[in-house]
Amino acid sequence: MSRKFFCFLVSFMMILFFQCSKDGNSKDPGGAAMGTITVTSTAFKEGDMIPRKHTCDDRDVSPQLGWTAVPAGAKSIALICDDPDAPVGTWVHWVMYDIPASVRELAEGAKSLPAGAKQGINDFRKLDYGGPCPPGGTHRYFFKVYALDTMLNIREGASKAELLKAMEGHIVGQGQLIGRYKRQ
Repeated sequence: MSRKFFCFLVSFMMILFFQCSKDGNSKDPGGAAMGTITVTSTAFKEGDMIPRKHTCDDRDVSPQLGWTAVPAGAKSIALICDDPDAPVGTWVHWVMYDIPASVRELAEGAKSLPAGAKQGINDFRKLDYGGPCPPGGTHRYFFKVYALDTMLNIREGASKAELLKAMEGHIVGQGQLIGRYKRQ
């Protein structure tokens, strides 16, 4: 077999593999098709800078978050906010779960949780929102919202890893909002 033909064959197989694996729908780790949730905030738009009051440089209050297009059949919502640009690896800023599926927003400051909702532990070792506080440069903050087909009923104070494990096979929709922050 000639080298050119071999390269062509390998390239063709890779294209075929990747095209056949695309079906236009996201899938959760369990393989079920997912809906796309739209996540918004009155504090910032997609890709914009997060206002200082939501950071460690000021009041460190959580931003208002809203979400729409939650799939029918969802029983609960989970929220994870993390910073993949942290020098020590992804830094977790907020974990919340068992939010009733009927809830469509969290108010700024989110001191009062929706009935039944639980906070997980963040990397500041708090059961609360911990705002952006990057050690240097501009970091991205991913506010990820998941619709689940069940209430997870895991203990308060679960870690992001524990939450992700509990969500496996139960994600019916997801969306995210990305904000940025750089300390002055």
